[in-house]
Amino acid sequence: MTIIGDEGRLLRALPLAGGRAPLLHRAGHQVYPAHRLGELVPGRPPGITGNQWSTASREGYDLVICSGDTGQIVAAVEIGPAVPGGSPAQRAERMKATVAAAAGLPVLRVESSTLRPADHGRRLVEYVLDARGYAAATPPDPEGPAPTGFREILGRLPDGRTGHVNDLGALARAAAVEAYVSRGLVDPIVRGLHVQWSGGPAEGWSWVEVRPGRCLVERVTVREHGFSCGIDSAQLAEDLAAVAIGERLRDLDDAEPEFVGRDALRADILALQARRDELVGGFAFDHLCAD
Repeated sequence: MTIIGDEGRLLRALPLAGGRAPLLHRAGHQVYPAHRLGELVPGRPPGITGNQWSTASREGYDLVICSGDTGQIVAAVEIGPAVPGGSPAQRAERMKATVAAAAGLPVLRVESSTLRPADHGRRLVEYVLDARGYAAATPPDPEGPAPTGFREILGRLPDGRTGHVNDLGALARAAAVEAYVSRGLVDPIVRGLHVQWSGGPAEGWSWVEVRPGRCLVERVTVREHGFSCGIDSAQLAEDLAAVAIGERLRDLDDAEPEFVGRDALRADILALQARRDELVGGFAFDHLCAD
């Protein structure tokens, strides 16, 4: 069975493509395990060459979100490290992105050197579906105050404090405080920033100082193609970077981690600040660049 969506998308309906049972049900959606692009798109879209289709159709996505009512694909999700520039993997990734766009396949891509679909995919999808549901249920009122955003909802955190309950990095922030108390870190605060590149992806950074002048640093990129996460994707990228920091804090006692010098990190932030004209809304973290 093929479904033609409101935007003229030509995509297969799941579970008919592959016959695999959903991994979970959430907010009126079903989430399926990994599928190849060729299982989601019934045939070569117009404007796509045979070589592009042959290459891209074999490429996969880690999770597929579908409407629980129709089986129509809401988004294909992928989580993993960015592919090296100029590599065969990058060429294949570009072909996959081109074919997905031609077919109208919505894609959410999270690039991280630490986060993995098996460990973090389910929580990410649950979070995004909850955020989308909340946004749909709280539309802005042109004549009233802006509604509280999903990320800004306050409640009781796991450590007993009051804070943003929909901060994905909350557990990592609590773990950093515990590590500081046990003298595993010299600073208990997981710091961060986030930016949105004009015409490009969102990017989030998080870091924590482990040894004097030596930091764990994580950077996450979020790319939304024909799909909205329901919250600011740049803030989501920063929170996911904090999640990655939490993963690395677990391994501090097992191996010597790769640190970034505090001066080198500051130089990177200054370089980002210098590109403020390329950012949507400019650069909002000048305070991090002060001496």
